[in-house]
Amino acid sequence: MSNNEIQNFKDKRRKDVDRFDNIGWGLFLIVLGAIWLFPDKLVPEGTFLFCVGIILLGMNLIKYVKGFKTNGFTIFLGLIALIAGLCAFLGKPVGIFPLILILWGISILIKIIFKKKRTPEENE
Repeated sequence: MSNNEIQNFKDKRRKDVDRFDNIGWGLFLIVLGAIWLFPDKLVPEGTFLFCVGIILLGMNLIKYVKGFKTNGFTIFLGLIALIAGLCAFLGKPVGIFPLILILWGISILIKIIFKKKRTPEENE
């Protein structure tokens, strides 16, 4: 492959990632507008958080399936929003800060559990 072909490939992938990001923003704005359009009593508590969580996790899932790099921070935010929204739907709202602490702790444990074993030479 020539440098020009490699650059064209990278440009196409960047455009694809940008397209996915724009789809996510479009969905976010549609959800926000739709929720504001209806009276509060018609929209269940937690709808916004639930939808934002689905959008963030869904966009990362699509990127992962398509072979693009995912964003750990938006996955983290998506999980928080999804859990908080689900809990509110179920009538048991939870605070966002405790969820952040729990998920942060879980992520630390997952990193420790799945950390590759290093050889003594790599530790030096």
